[in-house]
Amino acid sequence: MATAWRTELSFSDRLANVHKISFTYRGASSSATPAEAQGEATSVETAAFNEATSVNTQDNQRGDTSVKLDLGSYKGATFYENGLFSAIYKATAPSQKPPDASEVYKPGALVALKLTRPSTMGPPHDSLREARILRYAQGPGIVPLWDSFHRSGGEFVLVFPFLRHDLEELLVQRNLSKEQAVLILRDVFTALAHIHSKGIIHRDVKPSNILIKSLDGPAYLADFGIAWSESDSASEKADRKITDVGTTSYRPPELLFGHQSYTSASDMWAAGCVVAEVVNHSQKPLFESGELGSELTLIHSMFQKLGTPTLDVWPEAAKFRDWGKMQFFRYPPRSWSDLLPHASEVERDLVRRLVCFESGQRLSAVDALRHPYFL
Repeated sequence: MATAWRTELSFSDRLANVHKISFTYRGASSSATPAEAQGEATSVETAAFNEATSVNTQDNQRGDTSVKLDLGSYKGATFYENGLFSAIYKATAPSQKPPDASEVYKPGALVALKLTRPSTMGPPHDSLREARILRYAQGPGIVPLWDSFHRSGGEFVLVFPFLRHDLEELLVQRNLSKEQAVLILRDVFTALAHIHSKGIIHRDVKPSNILIKSLDGPAYLADFGIAWSESDSASEKADRKITDVGTTSYRPPELLFGHQSYTSASDMWAAGCVVAEVVNHSQKPLFESGELGSELTLIHSMFQKLGTPTLDVWPEAAKFRDWGKMQFFRYPPRSWSDLLPHASEVERDLVRRLVCFESGQRLSAVDALRHPYFL
């Protein structure tokens, strides 16, 4: 049935769309009150819902040039896409370098402007901390922060070079050769090795946060909006980290069981899940969390594929806050050749050494770069 998709679109999905539209509306009209923006957003979303022929039609708003803004020195910025707590605009960098721009700023280049409103964010989201961490983390494989500035109405803007591709898009389009995949993943692990050496945990490694200049690279780790840094005072204490971080299928198991002292090894689990998608030429994540992103669905998927762990397999789990509160069906582990049928033995071995329950047994980013897959 042509309208069947409407019954499958949850209330929370529609509410998220209203939030995104409201954010963009307030960006275009800083004088609008939250109530006005919410009302306008609800009207727009309802009209889109009624007129759309599929969920893809309703969601396909990338590159809408009808909304133009002057953002600081960046004139005539056009809307590109929405994030959960941000709106992304595209513009041309002015020929005269803005006063606080970094040394890597390039006049005349296309830039992506991430428009945020810090006052609307709650932990772990923090665009001001994101800018501080990015300045500290600048290095190989890290998306360059070219500029940042405050705007009237409590808005804060981060400026990056505009990178046309992301890994999620390339996986869907099946555009990557094996050689290109190696180049891109090497850049990802180089970036992770760099930030981990500085005491930073990204906490949201996933294909859409890996931006790519061209099919041959370079690739950059992006979106540090929920990153944690041991040197930043706005980050939680090391043994009280927020566990509600990461994106559904890429969340590591220790977070799902309430472990607040997790380390950079949590990024390595997520990176292993990304590698699995790349080497298996799959458009689906290694683990499924269902339409609503359920933690129990995700745990079930992990246990069904890797086997239900005991404390012999996962000894650190004994100290997790939520370990032992539920009994799970005892699944045997499946073979990696079954889980990744389209990958080579070397590719499977890299995933196996990253996607394991005991976090201390996962390869570090530095060790991953020494794996035969990259040699």
